Amino acid sequence: MIISPTSNGTVYLIPSVIDEQGIDAIPAYIVDAVKCCSVFFVENERTARRYLKRIWKEMVIDDYEWHTIHKTEKAVRSVFTAALKHNKTVGIISEAGCPGIADPGQVLVEAAQAAGAWVKPLVGPNSIILALMASGMNGQHFRFAGYLPVDNAARAKAVKAIENEAVTKHCTQIFIETPYRNNQLLDTLLKTCNPFTRLCIAVSLTAPEEYIKTRTIAEWKKDKPDLHKKPAIFIVGES
Repeated sequence: MIISPTSNGTVYLIPSVIDEQGIDAIPAYIVDAVKCCSVFFVENERTARRYLKRIWKEMVIDDYEWHTIHKTEKAVRSVFTAALKHNKTVGIISEAGCPGIADPGQVLVEAAQAAGAWVKPLVGPNSIILALMASGMNGQHFRFAGYLPVDNAARAKAVKAIENEAVTKHCTQIFIETPYRNNQLLDTLLKTCNPFTRLCIAVSLTAPEEYIKTRTIAEWKKDKPDLHKKPAIFIVGES
């Protein structure tokens, strides 16, 4: 068991599965961290409980304190800070991937840093990093742009700006979309980008049907995939 070097509480950032079938992507040492915790702040309590029981079958769920993260709700942050003041060991679990990376848990990590708590990030699957690793694009200089605008004209403008930055700054551009709007985003990319611009599409990472391909825009136009309701990461790089 690792002992916190401070008396202001300990926070473990516990990675979770990206896909329900991707439990093998969770390192074995994560269980040791879970066993140290007495309080959990989670994005979804039902799925978090089920996940922890999968990696530690002997866990008695009701022996622990549970709180749901509601983005920036002051009440949750207050409860979190109070737990740290009582020198408790807290686990933060996002709905998928790593806490704090494109995730509402970042707000609590910010509070933990402000409180002088010991924050321990733990290694686990993250779709953004996995997609970048497999894309073959520049991993020395990259930017995560998050969600692009929903409006068609604004989205096309954002895509063109992303492509220009990838070329002028030699900077790989990573972004995502709500799964049911993936096909609209892909259409915008194919209509807006230069034919020689490279686009990586990474779908259903860590699942049996995982799909990661990097092609030029011209090549994607000849073989456009159906991405409707599939979790996907999009990456644009210079030609």
